[in-house]
Amino acid sequence: MFKRIWIGLLLPILAATALYADENSAEQEANSQAATIEAVEAAEKIEENTVASVINNAMEPVNKFLKSTIFYSIETGYVYERDGEPILGSNGQPEPIEFPVVVIWLFGAGLFFTLFMGFINFRGFKQAFRIVKGDYDSPNDPGEITHFQALTAAVSGTVGLGNIAGVALAISIGGPGAVFWMILAGLFGMTTKFTECTLGVKYREINERGEVTGGPMMYLQKGLANRGWPKIGKVLAVFAALMCIGGAYGAGAMFQVNQSSTQFTNEIVALTGGSESFFAGKPWIFGVIFLSFVGLVIIGGIKKITHVTEKLVPFMAILYISASLVIIFSHFGDIPAAFGLIFDSAFSTEAGLGGVIGALIQGLRRATFSNEAGLGSASIAHAAVKTKEPVSEGLVALLEPFIDTVVICTITGLVIILTGSYGVEGLSGIALTSQAFGTFADWFPYLLTVAVILFAFSTSITWFYYGQRSFLYLFGDNAKADLAFKVSYLFVLFIGSALALGPVMDIADALLFAMGFPNVVGLFIMRHEVRDMLRDYLKRIDSGQIKTAKQMAAEKAAS
Repeated sequence: MFKRIWIGLLLPILAATALYADENSAEQEANSQAATIEAVEAAEKIEENTVASVINNAMEPVNKFLKSTIFYSIETGYVYERDGEPILGSNGQPEPIEFPVVVIWLFGAGLFFTLFMGFINFRGFKQAFRIVKGDYDSPNDPGEITHFQALTAAVSGTVGLGNIAGVALAISIGGPGAVFWMILAGLFGMTTKFTECTLGVKYREINERGEVTGGPMMYLQKGLANRGWPKIGKVLAVFAALMCIGGAYGAGAMFQVNQSSTQFTNEIVALTGGSESFFAGKPWIFGVIFLSFVGLVIIGGIKKITHVTEKLVPFMAILYISASLVIIFSHFGDIPAAFGLIFDSAFSTEAGLGGVIGALIQGLRRATFSNEAGLGSASIAHAAVKTKEPVSEGLVALLEPFIDTVVICTITGLVIILTGSYGVEGLSGIALTSQAFGTFADWFPYLLTVAVILFAFSTSITWFYYGQRSFLYLFGDNAKADLAFKVSYLFVLFIGSALALGPVMDIADALLFAMGFPNVVGLFIMRHEVRDMLRDYLKRIDSGQIKTAKQMAAEKAAS
């Protein structure tokens, strides 16, 4: 009902906007670019001697430590221009190509599991949609939420500002070819997500209140203990829980509020006097408002969170995708050339970081940050589903990277490329995407602002749940520990609203990617277990042993 109302309201408006097609689009594009850069420069000018600058300086040592440890890189040569001359860095020396080991680790895992599971990311697509539709839902199954609610909760945790600001960042550094590698990482990541979420449901625990605890900390501890490695399993589980808490603080809180506050503040500053505006250099004002709304939702736990996400996710997806498609189809004739540029840039030299390696690194890094495949985080939400079949929820989970990366990240990439915004100097992250939206209509960045706030909000409340489950796993499922995490999470939201983009991205990336090390080790050890469960499940589906809700209702009525 709500979806039909939203579509009915949004599509006529956006369809009418598509007819807008300003004849003076070049002038409008230039004005949009100038306005965006002016707002960003105003914010940067005011930033000195503000709360933001104080926090940035305090976090710099933390940022450097995390960057040097989590993102340990292998140098594979130097970056060259098309004419064969090396690109020089800020120190005047040739720019080295650095390949982070964690990126190889996670992308390699996706490729391996895709082959090992027999391309279930493609074979299981149809069955996944049947499950999400509710064909196999049973209110009597153990768990807290439906398959659809679990999917929307997990999607709200992945479909966030990584799809908007992260894609823009990847293209601005790695060139249009980064989009190709993002799509590829998304397709392979579907199988990794299937594997971890299947285990998340199998090894979950349900307490006397009916509350579920699942995720990497549970399947690493219990799954490896079943193999006679209880100590190793416990060490990996504790490390995964610690990194999940860090990921919640970094990717779920800091990055989301940082980019949404940046977009909101830039638009407000532009409307209220530029550098003289009261809001210039004060993104923390939005941060306070944002954390207040997050606080109202997280009090209710996973059921309250999913009640919000099952309504919010369809709306924000329709809003953002519809607005993006309007821009894309206004450049309809250039779409084939845009895809050609993406493919060509993925395998040839580009300005900036340049080359295949530069595009590949940025594409894989941003794709993993966006869809979280291999990190185990989404299995925490999926573990709460009402089901007796772990594999069924694993199939539902493989839809996430497809929605998140293959669809939404690709759409964002096309918007930036088709509008020619990716070559604009001085812009990155959300400011670059806003510039791209502004080339179509002066008021389109306001649509983006609404979408950004919704994306950030939904991601923040879902990642709170991930962090909370991990925190309670480590410190005990009690009221004091619960309150401590809630307070700390809201405080980090405030800190994140005041930080600059660079430190926020590095901290968020590092804390999030670190989860991949213990998680992938566990998935590899338990790979045969998951494949056996998959084969058994598909065999019972084909034989009719697993019945749909309608079939069970018909049998019950007949008896």
